[in-house]
Amino acid sequence: MTAMTSAAPIATRHGTFVAQFNDIGLCRLDFPGKARAPKPAPKPTGLAKRWLAATTAALESLLLGRAPRRLPPLDLSAGTEFQQTVWAELLNIPPGQTRSYGEIAGRLAKPGASRAVGSACGANPIPVIVPCHRVLAAHRRIGGFSGGPGWKPRLLHIEQAEFVG
Repeated sequence: MTAMTSAAPIATRHGTFVAQFNDIGLCRLDFPGKARAPKPAPKPTGLAKRWLAATTAALESLLLGRAPRRLPPLDLSAGTEFQQTVWAELLNIPPGQTRSYGEIAGRLAKPGASRAVGSACGANPIPVIVPCHRVLAAHRRIGGFSGGPGWKPRLLHIEQAEFVG
């Protein structure tokens, strides 16, 4: 894992997210009001400034229920090998569609690993962009979410996805 080198707020109509970058790309995205007190970091410059623009555009598209045209480079190295595999699989779920924790486990040839998939979703450092909100518990129920109560159903409503609240 590479140390964070810059951080920047991203104001949206849903609140201000905080994006953190390192020399590989976007390494963390915090929900409004959820940002940990990051170590003081300079504002993005150079390449990270372009990554901030790409992150902002991707986040804006996703918050309108649309797939982004492109994503910034993502640094998901903070996770274990299994977590990174789960996060990569989440990137394959289109807006408006959902999968269950069990379905993700099955797609990874790890039947019975639904709890581990849930833990990986909870540890996702780049929520919304890496769409852990599109993963539901059994019977299309919401389940937990790192963004706190209200965010998962809000994001699913934006995407017009079906779920049981």
